[in-house]
Amino acid sequence: MSNKTVKPLFIAGPCVIENADVLDVVATALSRLQKLYDLDVYFKASFDKANRTSLSSYRGPGMERGLQMLSDVRQRHGLRLLTDIHEAWQAAPVAEVVDVLQIPAFLCRQTDLLVAAARTGRIVNIKKAQFLSGLDMQYPVEKARQSGAADVWLTERGNSFGYNNLVVDFRNIPDMLRWTPRVIMDCTHSVQRPGAAGGKTGGNREFVPSMALAAKAFGANGYFFETHPDPDHALSDGPNMLQLSDLEAVIKSLISR
Repeated sequence: MSNKTVKPLFIAGPCVIENADVLDVVATALSRLQKLYDLDVYFKASFDKANRTSLSSYRGPGMERGLQMLSDVRQRHGLRLLTDIHEAWQAAPVAEVVDVLQIPAFLCRQTDLLVAAARTGRIVNIKKAQFLSGLDMQYPVEKARQSGAADVWLTERGNSFGYNNLVVDFRNIPDMLRWTPRVIMDCTHSVQRPGAAGGKTGGNREFVPSMALAAKAFGANGYFFETHPDPDHALSDGPNMLQLSDLEAVIKSLISR
């Protein structure tokens, strides 16, 4: 795969749709940054977190209500949209609303899910599983391309490293650039500590800016930040989410070097 220079893109938003106020605060900030720095921005939030650690954890408003709330974000702020799907039947209705269908890391080998996403004609962003190498991602890409995907992106988010921990092997980024010219670094999920906070996931958000810069050095051309105005009280992934007020400085560090 030829690695031609491509403009970096930014995927950002709260982990899960909590309420319209949080979506509006984050979308307002992203819209401002998009205009100020001439960025390619995609707003991300999940309508259903189907892989929460505990049965009692908040999952989101569900597909119907969640898609309406995402559509409202587009209408109010003019942002392009990305969200994840967990089952093949979700692909078609979700594709009517969003620009990019995201395949969660644990599901990146699920053939029916990849095929359904690809057949919508939307961009498919495949997150690399915590148990796969960058070179292994050749096959999910082939499944999506051969099923008609308009474009395929790959996202690095770390590998399992013993219990309750992840480690990022940044060599996966150039390896994945063999298969697609768009490789994104998930700077916030890569600092997770899965299941390490008593029935929920912990994390170390202080390492997010360094993860982003290291990924850039290895050739990443997209950056994924889950961000929230008050991550310590977020309903999902709070410990690894970036404080919204810190997002601009991190983005400036990536586009000014």
